[in-house]
Amino acid sequence: MYSVGIAYLLWLFSGCGALGFHRFYLGKIPTGLLWMFTGGLGMIGSVFDFFTLPGQVREANFRNALYERRSQNPARREERQENWRYGSDAQYNVVNGKNHEKESPERVILKLAKESNGILTVSEVALSANITIDESKKILDTLVTKGFAELRVRKSGSLVYVIPDMADKDEPLEDF
Repeated sequence: MYSVGIAYLLWLFSGCGALGFHRFYLGKIPTGLLWMFTGGLGMIGSVFDFFTLPGQVREANFRNALYERRSQNPARREERQENWRYGSDAQYNVVNGKNHEKESPERVILKLAKESNGILTVSEVALSANITIDESKKILDTLVTKGFAELRVRKSGSLVYVIPDMADKDEPLEDF
């Protein structure tokens, strides 16, 4: 737990906040360095810190408590292990003490493309791969950039991603 009194003492001993000792104490290393090299942003930041220091201490204590709670909760640890990203950093899902490799997004996308004649939408991929729509769009755009997929427009005007190797050649699509 951080103390408001200690934070104010460090603020005072660092030249009324100009050297940023109080920021280092609260775990704000980048802004502590900024304060140190700029004289507390020309003392404007130091004056700001004088008035907001109790809130900064509360925030640092909250951040610490949240970190401790997450690191002590085994369910949270497993939940963090289940989060996986696009690329070669395969994560493992722990089930009954055994590691099971999770399917990569590419594999989920290819299976979905095979089932849907090579035509995919961002929302279908997000739903099937259990990822956010933003992550789904980013992955599909990466596949387009690398030349593994194409971005097309249906006659209805909706955007779709096409995996040419698995696409139905008779589907009426326009180039985007």
